[in-house]
Amino acid sequence: MNKKIKFPLKTLLRSANGKVLAGLSIGLALSGCAVGPDFKTPQAPVQSKTDTPEAYSYTATPVDKQTVASEGAAGVAQRLVVAQDIPAQWWEVFHSPELDALIRSALAQSPDLASAQAALRQARENYTAVSGNVLYPNVSASLGVQRELASAISTNTRGGELFTLFNASINVSYTLDVFGGNRRELESMRATVDYQRFQVEAAYITLTSNLVTTVIKEASLRAQVQATKEIIDAQSRQMDVIERQFAVGAITKASVLAQRTLLAQTRASLPGLEKSLQQTRNQLSVYAGRLPGEKGLPEFNLDSLQLPQELPVSVPSALVQQRPDIRANEALLHSASAQVGVATANQFPQFNLTGSYGGASPTANGLTQKEWSFWSLGAGVVQPLFDAGALSAKKRASIAAYDQADAQYRSTVLTAFQNVADSLQALEQDAKTLKEQVAVEIAARQTLDLINQQFRLGAVNTLALLDAKRSYQSARINLVQAQANRYADTAALFQALGGGWWNRPELKDISVKSE
Repeated sequence: MNKKIKFPLKTLLRSANGKVLAGLSIGLALSGCAVGPDFKTPQAPVQSKTDTPEAYSYTATPVDKQTVASEGAAGVAQRLVVAQDIPAQWWEVFHSPELDALIRSALAQSPDLASAQAALRQARENYTAVSGNVLYPNVSASLGVQRELASAISTNTRGGELFTLFNASINVSYTLDVFGGNRRELESMRATVDYQRFQVEAAYITLTSNLVTTVIKEASLRAQVQATKEIIDAQSRQMDVIERQFAVGAITKASVLAQRTLLAQTRASLPGLEKSLQQTRNQLSVYAGRLPGEKGLPEFNLDSLQLPQELPVSVPSALVQQRPDIRANEALLHSASAQVGVATANQFPQFNLTGSYGGASPTANGLTQKEWSFWSLGAGVVQPLFDAGALSAKKRASIAAYDQADAQYRSTVLTAFQNVADSLQALEQDAKTLKEQVAVEIAARQTLDLINQQFRLGAVNTLALLDAKRSYQSARINLVQAQANRYADTAALFQALGGGWWNRPELKDISVKSE
């Protein structure tokens, strides 16, 4: 492969009859093709030759194309649309202006995202620095003046002779990339830049997904706290009734103690829920790039979120291109492949060219005169003869590193497919769970109402009433958790499919501090 290099000091070099420039040009023309393996993108896993939406399923047993429906906002049926693209701001499917504003604010000040962007800038600058050193000759200029006293012996002058010497020179050196070691090194660094770029996208998806799931968790805990407080109020009122009945001798002391125990147990569950809610709020503040004590963080309820009625499902060939973690591991595999080429090239001879042109004169004006000028042109080759097997060991180590990166890539792909399969199955099963949990809550509420009426008429004892209350309390909490799971499953699917970053404009680099 021939390379054309433009020398900024071309005119000066030509003044030496072009010999230095000619020698370097010949050397650059000698650069050959790079040794080592040429990287090929791993083939996407498919279960059919066509990889069409109809031919592929992420799960051993295909999931239903539409989930079951149940009562309430969290019970809408969701339909899977295969091969539908994913929106860039995927969280907008929940139709929550507060959530959208929170995420946009977090993207503008998240330290995790800023860290990933700074690492990308560093990788790009490192690549630029190295490429400048290996693709182009190293050209340097020197200028100096020296005041000397020559001895009487060397000058045949009594007392010696005092003189001034002016020096000016241009030096050029270049390492020929005959076997492509430098090109493989740059290829590896370009892959490292790609890795950091996909790490930015991974940080973006992780941040947005964490915000959404934490908001859903907060809404769930807030609903559980509210339900627990309502149950405590109802049990407290019932406690008053039982104590009056005991006062007139209608019931035994054991019934009073049982009701007190139930009320105390319910009250004991409230602090734990409130603690979890407060800690979830703190975590949400940190994800948003704020201190936990900062004001202005909105509060979220399940009623403020909507479930989308359509959900996208990508085909496998698209999934491996959409997941930043897969693309990042592919870049690491590419880098490891290029390093095998670097280690292979190091076993071959290394060729170097050097050249210089300048002048040395007792006067500054003499530096431009031909009789005071000098030039040199040199070439060298270094071939390792004995290194006790070090270079061969390094090549074997680079091959082992490639095998490791290949295994990590395959593991990442498997995990990505598992994430999608888990999300699809969760959507199907949690929709069924919610439908059944709605029925459980309705039945528990109706049972409690009936037992309350019978208890007031003296038809049932206190023990039956307490059992009905426990059942209803458990049904209320389980219903809230089942509702929250529907929202969390939707967010998990968008995250598993890659989050739509490819449809989004370039992120603003928030790691760059304004001066």
